[in-house]
Amino acid sequence: MGSIDAAVLGSEKKSNPGKATILALGKAFPHQLVMQEYLVDGYFKTTKCDDPELKQKLTRLCKTTTVKTRYVVMSEEILKKYPELAIEGGSTVTQRLDICNDAVTEMAVEASRACIKNWGRSISDITHVVYVSSSEARLPGGDLYLAKGLGLSPDTHRVLLYFVGCSGGVAGLRVAKDIAENNPGSRVLLATSETTIIGFKPPSVDRPYDLVGVALFGDGAGAMIIGSDPDPICEKPLFELHSAIQNFLPETEKTIDGRLTEQGINFKLSRELPQIIEDNVENFCKKLIGKAGLAHKNYNQMFWAVHPGGPAILNRIEKRLNLSPEKLSPSRRALMDYGNASSNSIVYVLEYMLEESKKVRNMNEEENEWGLILAFGPGVTFEGIIARNLDV
Repeated sequence: MGSIDAAVLGSEKKSNPGKATILALGKAFPHQLVMQEYLVDGYFKTTKCDDPELKQKLTRLCKTTTVKTRYVVMSEEILKKYPELAIEGGSTVTQRLDICNDAVTEMAVEASRACIKNWGRSISDITHVVYVSSSEARLPGGDLYLAKGLGLSPDTHRVLLYFVGCSGGVAGLRVAKDIAENNPGSRVLLATSETTIIGFKPPSVDRPYDLVGVALFGDGAGAMIIGSDPDPICEKPLFELHSAIQNFLPETEKTIDGRLTEQGINFKLSRELPQIIEDNVENFCKKLIGKAGLAHKNYNQMFWAVHPGGPAILNRIEKRLNLSPEKLSPSRRALMDYGNASSNSIVYVLEYMLEESKKVRNMNEEENEWGLILAFGPGVTFEGIIARNLDV
């Protein structure tokens, strides 16, 4: 399929002047760890449902998702305080938002502190914040509460991305890249934070698609520091963000459909989503690679940091692009360990990407310097970034 034109883009593992880089990663989770093998019995006990057909269906879904563990905010303590969350049809959006607003802030602060610690510079050096969440709704937004929780300067510039769904992490990274490259010397904190409590409901024959979310989605937070022209004395760039694009697919806005109602978020995923992604992913990747100035493409000579929306989506991408199985290993590992954690997932995938890259180097095998960071969300929206692995 050709090869990457290194002469166009440079081959040394040093960041190009003015190009945004990821300087650190961090993550955080709630305290409740859910083992997938125990989820079905616990969920039906909690919601006092005894429908054997629904229970059997969720059991099948839990096996097909490939998820092994997840973290969730929901707990016995919360349900004791708010038993109405497990009752069909009640008006509970106020209670849900009270829980979610506090939970996402706490997790975002924790993930950001972990990221800043890994970065190694002072928190006072952060000039901008990009905050992403589809799990809260309030004025002022979570960006302000994150800044307050971290003790950031009131001069910090903030950007808020709400209800971007699973593409939110890469969308936020695209925005942070633009900020970093257009504000020399800036250091951007990107934080994502999500919880499924906003959409938690008891099982219902009228909403069989809810069971997909029960079997697949998890909670948590992620964080990155982004900046251009890293200080060689105190900063260690992980990835260079070369080019970014976003596309939406006309007439697919109902494919991923979420509505904030009195019962929280009512969420529907169309069965056609994996096929829609498969049908459009190669053209999107060609457009992204072309914008980056790559003379040729060889997908198996690139790394792939893909949002783990579910095994069907990953399988379709692997098939359409003829990727070797190890290419999507970081995405599959993130899905297995954390579930689909919406906007946070790309942080977990990148961490696994770096871990596997180190293993390749330790075995004296050739690693892939160039790769793609991809996510898919409501719209249907495709987000993509061409990146270089700078970790050495």
